[in-house]
Amino acid sequence: MITKPLRPWTPLGIAVILVAALLLLPAVLIVPMSLSSGSSFQFPPPGWSLRWYENLVTDSGWQRAVVTSLQVSALVTPLALVIGTLASFGLHRMTRKARIVGLGILVSPLAIPNILIALAAYAFFLQLGMSGTIHGLVFAQTCLAIPFVVIAVWARLQGYDRSLTSAALSLGASQLTTFRTVTLPLIMPGVVAGAVFAFVSSFDELVIALLLQGPGVVTLPVKMFDSVVEEADPTITAASTILVVAVSVAVLLVQLSWLRREQRTKKDGN
Repeated sequence: MITKPLRPWTPLGIAVILVAALLLLPAVLIVPMSLSSGSSFQFPPPGWSLRWYENLVTDSGWQRAVVTSLQVSALVTPLALVIGTLASFGLHRMTRKARIVGLGILVSPLAIPNILIALAAYAFFLQLGMSGTIHGLVFAQTCLAIPFVVIAVWARLQGYDRSLTSAALSLGASQLTTFRTVTLPLIMPGVVAGAVFAFVSSFDELVIALLLQGPGVVTLPVKMFDSVVEEADPTITAASTILVVAVSVAVLLVQLSWLRREQRTKKDGN
């Protein structure tokens, strides 16, 4: 069935615009507050200044939190990417019933409240002596990042033609060569999207980081939470603005790469 493109000024188009504005408004309001010259959260700002960005860059506590978040996310992303991609391939080869059960199990962390996962991880890692360590934080956050990779790669595998793999193998290519030259290029958009979502979910995760934090293992979201609860430090607005911009740019790049690939595929098809 062919559907007409949605026009912006129809009732449904206006509803889409209103919902998008409702979702974006809190993030947009943070930007001018981060440029405020006042010493507290104020909107509209009494004046303009970069003092909170300067404090974010020069304060050693904020610096350590940013570096810790980057370290954890840099370790979580490849781990989740490898495990999630392999799990997606495993699902792709299962029977339909086993595939439904397996997919439900793999994406279940998205439906379970993070506090339950955090408590289970805290109790488990406490016995192993990993609570309060960066390794414990990496393993726990990897469990939450894997479902994002599975969903992204699994969606890409839905249009994958297995006969291409069979053709490459029948022509004498090894399993590794077939995966590198045939399979991986075809599913690359899903792999890239999974990596971006895994990085963002890890960088933005708070609940698990709160329970598994330790001396020297304080991530940026935990530092922002402490800043609001204990000090009401407006530096959090500068950190939030940078997070919003970084995440928006990453997601936009993924969307543009998908769009460009689809256009290239249609052009090649014609």
